[in-house]
Amino acid sequence: MAEKRDLYEVLGIKKTATKDEIKSAYRKLAKKYHPDNKETGNEAKFKEVQEAYDILFDDNKKATYDQFGHAAFDQAGRNPGANPFSGGFSGNPFGDEGIDLGDIFSSFFGGGSQRSTRQSGPRRGSDVIMRVKVDFMDSITGRDITVPYTYDATCPTCGGTGAKSASHVHTCSNCGGKGYVKAQKRTLFGAVETQETCPVCNGTGKTISEKCPTCNGNTYVRTKIDLKVHVPAGISSGQQIRVSGKGGRGHNGGPSGDLFIEVIVKPDSKFQRNGNDISMELPLDFVDAILGIKIEVPTVYGNVIVNIPSGTQPETTIRMKGCGVKDLKTQKPGDQYIKIKVQVPKHLTKKQRETLESYKAETLNKTSESKFDKLKKKFK
Repeated sequence: MAEKRDLYEVLGIKKTATKDEIKSAYRKLAKKYHPDNKETGNEAKFKEVQEAYDILFDDNKKATYDQFGHAAFDQAGRNPGANPFSGGFSGNPFGDEGIDLGDIFSSFFGGGSQRSTRQSGPRRGSDVIMRVKVDFMDSITGRDITVPYTYDATCPTCGGTGAKSASHVHTCSNCGGKGYVKAQKRTLFGAVETQETCPVCNGTGKTISEKCPTCNGNTYVRTKIDLKVHVPAGISSGQQIRVSGKGGRGHNGGPSGDLFIEVIVKPDSKFQRNGNDISMELPLDFVDAILGIKIEVPTVYGNVIVNIPSGTQPETTIRMKGCGVKDLKTQKPGDQYIKIKVQVPKHLTKKQRETLESYKAETLNKTSESKFDKLKKKFK
């Protein structure tokens, strides 16, 4: 048996390819190699492309393949001799993410093939993401904010049925309420039975004799609201807040998706945050750095008295344990780090200058005496 090609090579993609890139590569190659394509059709390559997509588009299968290769699937209960076309194309063999097979193969099967019943059933709406900016201190202490938001809400009049009343909703006579109809297609492999979305009810299995006057049968209304959102204390820039049911509207009775609000924290003029730790610069008079001082230092939760030891050098960093941000989940606080910025005066009074010159002279004398003493000891 010939050795199987690398699945990424089969689709012509990199290992870092996104799902959209995997899907796009599959669509292109499936059309090219489908056996009904008289110019470039190739059944063996079509099966190879189909298998590559089936594995790489599924996150779990992809992770298994990346770790173990083909060996993980060769003994996984597959039937190597099975005909992949024996069951027709009813249903989507590639999972709920769904590529519309009717769209891919329409040029080979005469066009117009509708989505399968799996896709015409209830489907959850897509998730939506939006970003909001909050002040630095609001991200530390938490607060409630109001966000203007527009979304598709279930029609309050019909409750999402799209009908004026329950008596105006009827079982579709064309499909018998199934949402799909059976059809036959002629292919290279003979007649294939397919299931197509019912063209009368569009897969819902219901028809409406009189539409809801509020939503005109759409089942939803465009709604503008002031959405109240709680920003939890300790949230970091880039983290998200989930608001259930405020995402994209569902389809065919499916639930709405969720709204994810990404928090962007505005920078602060005084504090910088790194994880749960806070850092800041502390300006300190050079005399205080020399003599030492107890000083009030601001933190994100209020002022704290800190002892600055005598002889503190410029750019010294002092750790204030437990004065950082409380963790969003554990409430355990980080630390605060203050970098000492020694301030040297640009202008001195006459008395200040005399005092400093006196200090300098005394220091020089002590230094000279010290050197003289060392010399005496050396030659003694």
